[in-house]
Amino acid sequence: MGEMESYSSAISDFRRARGRAALQSIMAKLTGGQSELLSFEDVRRKVRAAGVVSRGIREVPLDAIVGSVGRYQDFTRTFLPRHDSDQDRWVQVKVASAGLAGLPPVELYQIGDVYFVSDGHHRISVARQQGQADIQAYVTEVRSKVPLTADTSPDDLIVKAEQVEFLAQSGLEVSYPDADLSVTCPGRYQELFEHIAVHRHYMGLEQQREISYEEAAAHWYENVCLPVFRIINDQGILYDFPGRTETDLYLWIGKHRADLEEVLGWDIPFSTAAADLADSEGKARGSILVRLGQRVLNVMTPDELEAAPEAGQWRRERETGQDRLFYDILVGLSGQESSWLALEQAIPIAKREGGRLKGLLVVADDSLSESDEANAVRDRFYWRCGEVSLDGRFATDVGPVARTLCRRARWSDILVVNLAHRPGDSSRSRWASGFRMILQRCSRPVLAVPDKTSGLERFLLAYDGSPQAQEALYVATYLSGQWQSDLVVMTITEDGVDERTQALARTYLEERSVSATFILDSELDGRAILSRAEELKCDSLILGGSGRNPVVGVVSGSIVDDILAATTLPVLVCR
Repeated sequence: MGEMESYSSAISDFRRARGRAALQSIMAKLTGGQSELLSFEDVRRKVRAAGVVSRGIREVPLDAIVGSVGRYQDFTRTFLPRHDSDQDRWVQVKVASAGLAGLPPVELYQIGDVYFVSDGHHRISVARQQGQADIQAYVTEVRSKVPLTADTSPDDLIVKAEQVEFLAQSGLEVSYPDADLSVTCPGRYQELFEHIAVHRHYMGLEQQREISYEEAAAHWYENVCLPVFRIINDQGILYDFPGRTETDLYLWIGKHRADLEEVLGWDIPFSTAAADLADSEGKARGSILVRLGQRVLNVMTPDELEAAPEAGQWRRERETGQDRLFYDILVGLSGQESSWLALEQAIPIAKREGGRLKGLLVVADDSLSESDEANAVRDRFYWRCGEVSLDGRFATDVGPVARTLCRRARWSDILVVNLAHRPGDSSRSRWASGFRMILQRCSRPVLAVPDKTSGLERFLLAYDGSPQAQEALYVATYLSGQWQSDLVVMTITEDGVDERTQALARTYLEERSVSATFILDSELDGRAILSRAEELKCDSLILGGSGRNPVVGVVSGSIVDDILAATTLPVLVCR
């Protein structure tokens, strides 16, 4: 190819490159993307890069060159020329690149993993147009503590700048130099400043002295931030929010928790708020249309037909590392005298667990929330908590009683209610039973309290090897081991279930150093279980909830229904 022909070809290449540059600019405006190179001075100032080190000649990936020292407005992010005035120089470089001598190395500044052109813009533009992957360059590194990557955007730069300022002002860059407090949205570091300020205030009140901001920041990071990071990682919540960081989730969970506490009127553990955020907003919940469809289905499905929670769901949702099984105890109150039996039964549980009581009164509409009757229930609840020196929280809520109790139970470890409306013998009475609805829908263990309370000293566990019974075995093992209560395991046989089922329970308990009395019974009947409990002087029962389809359960009944219809002992139903 002759010299004139090469020159003419280079001009055509330049014009094609200019056309693509114009198209990139248009698409960036339409999509809100970025087409410009980054300014070296702007980046250096924002990330406080300082101190230079010569790295000599290197092969640098062209995709890692994202900015310019002085000509960041003259080329697109992919180094396409943006001005016709660059044609002569661009064409000369294009023609020279095909010669035997080639082109000299370009000159670059490096910050993190990205590079900025000091000299050689046209050489890089031509090299990219020719499809090269790398280019030779004299590299001068400018040191920075903030990592930059090739896909850094203007918003990223703002975030990086805020991160540098936050780490410097908080002193965390000195006290915790390896701390990863990266976020993905501008403005988040101001929220972290506010978190530290609040933490500093309460530290000062607790220690009765002036706390420096740096000391408060270090204490906040170690005692507030890192424990939440552990919850996020233990629950695998980052999987539900791809592209986000632990610090993003720390802030979102904190806000979600505050919103929940305002609505519910209760303290909510961080882990519970985290699980709820993942469940309601995480990618596992699917698209907005899927969520909307599920809400419509929930509204249209009668309560009696709603599917039961999965066996063991409550255990998976418990706070990670929590050593007490029933710390938050929800007590359903109605104002009727019989409902106070639930509170009296909950008190010894709270004392043994070092837990707290959450009284809940469900009313028909908002106007009743501050009625004399509601205030009387609240005052009596707090008086009784004070009398027995237990932490108590009281709230009123509006809605159907069974549905509201089940929804609120999500924020507790156990629901304790008086067995005022027992399931009847007929399918019609079972269908109308609010208590049966609670057992079907509640995701937490439910303690049904009949006409008298129990000392909870000797439990009878009815065990048939089902998933629900396995959850009951888990709870019984905890209560026997932690409370030093006596335990009787009654294995019920049916459909080929025999001594092997009993052996499963025996092995489970022995592996956990819990002793029990074992009996085998062939009568699959609720009244027979109650008779055995009376014979063995048990003062409470532990059962697995029914795993049947709700329609089948309503029509044919269950052992749980039979027991609840006749029991004089508290019954703990687990799912």
